[in-house]
Amino acid sequence: MTAQRAGERAKLKIGPEHVAWVKEEMCIGCDQCTIVCDDDAIELYDVKMRSPIINVDINKKAKILREPCTGCGLCVLSCPTDAIVMIDR
Repeated sequence: MTAQRAGERAKLKIGPEHVAWVKEEMCIGCDQCTIVCDDDAIELYDVKMRSPIINVDINKKAKILREPCTGCGLCVLSCPTDAIVMIDR
């Protein structure tokens, strides 16, 4: 873990007054967040690939379901691209 990542982890807002949010442009659809989420508050959906160079029909993106999200922050810690942040509910 880098020093920057450790500092961000210490400042992480967690708890029922917060909810996770996915920055779609940074999400790579790796499914790590759905694996660690015990609340079933994350689902993946299909989006068309925007690159004409990569020959893939669809790409997956994560979406947070606000109601079941308990604000635990596990998804934030598991995201390899830092696409998930915690925001105020």
